[in-house]
Amino acid sequence: MTAPGLDRPWKRAGAAAYARARWKTFRHPPVSVYRMPADVRKDEDVPVRMRDGVTLRLNLFRPAHADGPLPVLLSAHPYGKDAVPRFKRGRWSPNFQFRVMNQSAPLRISDQTSWEAPDPVWWAQRGYAVINLDTRGGGRSEGRGDLFSDQEADDIAQVIGWAAEQSWSNGRVGMLGVSYLALSQYKVAALNPPALQAICPWEGFTDAYRDFFTPGGVVEDGFARVWLSLTKRVARVNVDFGAERKAHPLRDEWWERITPDLSRIRVPILECTSFSDANLHSVGSMRAFQRAGSAERHAYAHRGPKWATFYGEEALQHQLAFFERHLKQLDAPPLPPMRLEVRDRRERIAEVRDEHEWPLARTAWRTLHLGAAGALAEVTGAPGSVAFDLRRNAAAFEYRFEADTELTGPMTLRLHISTHGARDPRVFVGVEKRSGGEPVPFEGSYGYGRDRVAQGRLRLALRELDPQLSTPHQPEHAFRTERPVRDGESVEVLIPLSPSATLFRAGDSLRLMIAGRYLEPRNPLFGHFPAHYRPSRRGTATISWGPERPSTLEIPVIPTPQG
Repeated sequence: MTAPGLDRPWKRAGAAAYARARWKTFRHPPVSVYRMPADVRKDEDVPVRMRDGVTLRLNLFRPAHADGPLPVLLSAHPYGKDAVPRFKRGRWSPNFQFRVMNQSAPLRISDQTSWEAPDPVWWAQRGYAVINLDTRGGGRSEGRGDLFSDQEADDIAQVIGWAAEQSWSNGRVGMLGVSYLALSQYKVAALNPPALQAICPWEGFTDAYRDFFTPGGVVEDGFARVWLSLTKRVARVNVDFGAERKAHPLRDEWWERITPDLSRIRVPILECTSFSDANLHSVGSMRAFQRAGSAERHAYAHRGPKWATFYGEEALQHQLAFFERHLKQLDAPPLPPMRLEVRDRRERIAEVRDEHEWPLARTAWRTLHLGAAGALAEVTGAPGSVAFDLRRNAAAFEYRFEADTELTGPMTLRLHISTHGARDPRVFVGVEKRSGGEPVPFEGSYGYGRDRVAQGRLRLALRELDPQLSTPHQPEHAFRTERPVRDGESVEVLIPLSPSATLFRAGDSLRLMIAGRYLEPRNPLFGHFPAHYRPSRRGTATISWGPERPSTLEIPVIPTPQG
């Protein structure tokens, strides 16, 4: 038992059952593989020579009997274009990542589908030439690469120009891919190469410091460590990101150089802004939808499993409609600005509808005040406070909904907080949905099936806001200057939470939790492996509130059609 107003969020019932299911999908991922049929042609290791003499190589897929020039889809990454499913001992063995990252729903791909790339067979059968490119230093391409760099973007732009000039091409090129294959699109699009006509970054962050390596100023040393190790093994790169991130703990000019200028993107963009990847891509991909300079901007917002969604029929038809319009120039209406999916739990979609912007213009922002005995209320109460151990427990506050209520948009937590005996404290925040007194799970990053509605974090010494990037209801921190917190000093901080779209039924409650370490366990079977953030080492924290010093949670209430 914990005291009123306290919680231990990393301790939740159901861990054993989840672990059994997780082990099953690790051993046998629900990934079915089919062989490339005879109606698709593959050209392997096609060379493209760069201006500086380095040769990059790509695999090219086309319909075997194409009648005329084809639109081109290109994906580019350092992981090795030839890392595809293998047929071993009478069965298909998909990429190992499908085992490490839990697959909670089945998916189907061809034996030519490399990690994070579109299925080239599916697209070739619909009249596209598909290029899977090894970036400089990756796979069978020559040279040494620089990830996230201007050099990488220029290389890809040269390949786009080459593709547009080939006899089998109609001169119009698009880009498509997930994660790094999404990230590699932004800087290229900002160069605006003439033949590039559309991009579809499917779940791709836009700021390596804010979204991946140091979100909220807190070092991520779980998945980031895995990714750094992987890229060292599969690609020849010039920059040691592990060393550079240590040399640049603040967001300085080095981080600026690897950050794309979204405002320079002019081509139509279809951005997947998944709510189920809050530990990696959700925040940055929504930023891309909001800030890209494209006249035609579209978002595909979902909270389903990452890979089952990307390779699923609905998403494929959405992608196809986008590229048919911009690469084949078919007379088709544009996609809606946003395809929004609202869920009330992991496995259940409450509604899918079209929207026009983010945050939604009709949002009725509601302020909930932290109060005594773990209460969240719409009116401020008497002055008070709660103290908690930064390592052992969390402050918890709960709000019960009297009627069905949709929360769609960003949330922001405002805290008056002091710490005691803590060196360089960090604060971790989670919003949990509870129904019948029990936590309701959602899909999360890396296939985690016990995720919460939204989350955020902040290293208190990096609490200064960026006035140029911050907007109403969406604060952004600068991360350029340290302002250490003195022992016992009370500071006011704003902590933005990840975007979400969740329906709360009448009687459901929202539970806000604030701790000094990440709110999920790390165990690879029942926890959020491999995510990990450097915690507060020790000490206690005190959150205070009152009419003169409000501590609040702002939530985005979407009025009903009659409301």
